[in-house]
Amino acid sequence: MALPPYSTMGKEKTHINIVVIGHVDSGKSTTTGHLIYKLGGIDKRVIERFEKEAAEMNKRSFKYAWVLDKLKAERERGITIDIALWKFETT
Repeated sequence: MALPPYSTMGKEKTHINIVVIGHVDSGKSTTTGHLIYKLGGIDKRVIERFEKEAAEMNKRSFKYAWVLDKLKAERERGITIDIALWKFETT
């Protein structure tokens, strides 16, 4: 079944929803944050800032997870506490 397109400034685009589920510590936030970055949903400078902050906390592998993990407790403990919704548009 095809998804219905929506129009934005004369261009037809298909709207999709993605849900990510998995076991604890399986990399859901990291994978999703990396996907958002690769699809242009977040600026490279933001990722570079997250990379620097993660290195300072000795958590280098968390830079992409921090795209979604905003709470201080999430970053300190290395776990996602709150759910996240991210909307972005590709070209």
